[in-house]
Amino acid sequence: MYDSTDQHVLTTVNTTDQKSVVLTFDDGPSKVLSEILDVLQDENVPAVFFWQSRLLYPKRPWKRVLNEGHLIGTHTINHPDMEQLTFDQQYRQLQNSVRHIESVTKEKVTYFRPPFGRYNSNTIKAAKELDLSIVMWKIAGIDWELEKNPEQIIENVVNNLEDGSIILLHELRQTLTILPELINAIKEKGYTFRLL
Repeated sequence: MYDSTDQHVLTTVNTTDQKSVVLTFDDGPSKVLSEILDVLQDENVPAVFFWQSRLLYPKRPWKRVLNEGHLIGTHTINHPDMEQLTFDQQYRQLQNSVRHIESVTKEKVTYFRPPFGRYNSNTIKAAKELDLSIVMWKIAGIDWELEKNPEQIIENVVNNLEDGSIILLHELRQTLTILPELINAIKEKGYTFRLL
């Protein structure tokens, strides 16, 4: 569980009559993106993808992401630790990544997730100047550490579910492996899925 009292970042979304959560995927677009989209389509689940713009080529299935009702946000150009950068460097990371994603997709980018979840006052200032909302998370699947034990990803998420939680996952093979089971486990707890 991650929580922040920082009013400049989102870790949850407003709750409604129906219990819901937001699935997010970092570090794409990756080689398993198409397969992740297949699962999301089969399960009728929307998601938010935070992409490193250096990985976005026109041939990646970005059109499918948008056509199937998902959102694309920026995860910077190349995943630096933002806290180690000057304001100008952070601004350029955000501005150039957004510019590239928008030039490919022709869709406005409004959400940003800081790499490693690390940010400072300069990050907040740069994001604000570029009209970007900073999205963190409430629940981390810790999937990047669980290549050998993907079932643990399900436990990490399901045992911490709360209404309105933003869930952090990554476009990884181990995450894809357990994704249908994870989605069903969340549904069995009475939750639906929504966007930001």
